[in-house]
Amino acid sequence: MTRNAPRYRVTSFDVAAAAGVSQSTVSRALAGSSAITEETRARVVAAAEQLGYVVDARAAMLRRGRTGTIAVVVICRTGEAASDINPFYFSLLGSVSAAAAEQGYETLVSFQSARESLFGRYEERGQADGVIVIGTTTNDAAWEYFRGLDDKGANLAFWGSPFDDLEWVRSDNFEGGQIATHTLIEAGYRQIVHIGTRVSTQRQFEERYDGYAAAMAKAGLAPQIEVIDETADRESQGRKAVAALVEKGTAYDALFIACDAIALGALDELGRRGISVPGDCGVIGFDGIRAGTYSNPPLTSIEPDFETAGAQLVRTVLGEQREASERRVPVHLLRRGSVRA
Repeated sequence: MTRNAPRYRVTSFDVAAAAGVSQSTVSRALAGSSAITEETRARVVAAAEQLGYVVDARAAMLRRGRTGTIAVVVICRTGEAASDINPFYFSLLGSVSAAAAEQGYETLVSFQSARESLFGRYEERGQADGVIVIGTTTNDAAWEYFRGLDDKGANLAFWGSPFDDLEWVRSDNFEGGQIATHTLIEAGYRQIVHIGTRVSTQRQFEERYDGYAAAMAKAGLAPQIEVIDETADRESQGRKAVAALVEKGTAYDALFIACDAIALGALDELGRRGISVPGDCGVIGFDGIRAGTYSNPPLTSIEPDFETAGAQLVRTVLGEQREASERRVPVHLLRRGSVRA
């Protein structure tokens, strides 16, 4: 049996010969150079299409001193497997990869947690043009490491950074807190408790509380917070917070919870104690994770615009400087079944 002959790869020199121009003219014509007449450009494009020539975007970037790759580091909690991280970050990772592809870039993804294995020197190794860092802000060692790289001039962009002096992109957490609280008030709930924290490296949690407190004050209602146990995993934080509310006898008829992973634990504990949702207690989370679709009842949530989030992170790491107000990702209510209609 004879093997098939290897397929010949059409080059720009083949296109040049077919169009009757030089190879450099082909390169300039296909790159959109204004130095090439429209007649010549049309002839080059026609020849390229006839021969099935595809521009090697990666090679073009390398010639310009670019790798055509963006590294994405997902920070996990110490000892946490990649499969156990908040599903929100997988959605964000997908949106970053899609936005990078639209710009002609590939993504190189790494999950990191342990201090001794932290790595972000992708630029120095010629592996990437910049690094986007996402993931939990509870891993202090990781954030200090990447902040150190930023201080040394590395090209980085951060999602939800605990440090305001870095190139961060964040959800509009304050607005999200207001939307959640207004939604609960409009549904008839009045004793609305926030489950979260105000003293944490998770800057987004404080911002969400502030939005909640502002909306409560505007409605003439007193804000209350049940502080999560920072040493526990997210779902356990939700279960423990609900248990504490019940055992302390705190009066509540709705919960606005700092993130969906905590909210799923809270829903589980409410169900275990026979507290009806949304009848006895309305619940709204934050992040819009898909797992909320399958909870009982489905979790109403505040969802960031993931497409915008990915695009802003990619634009930031590629050098499009933006004011802080322009790096806030818009959010919207994702109405499911855990709030009265």
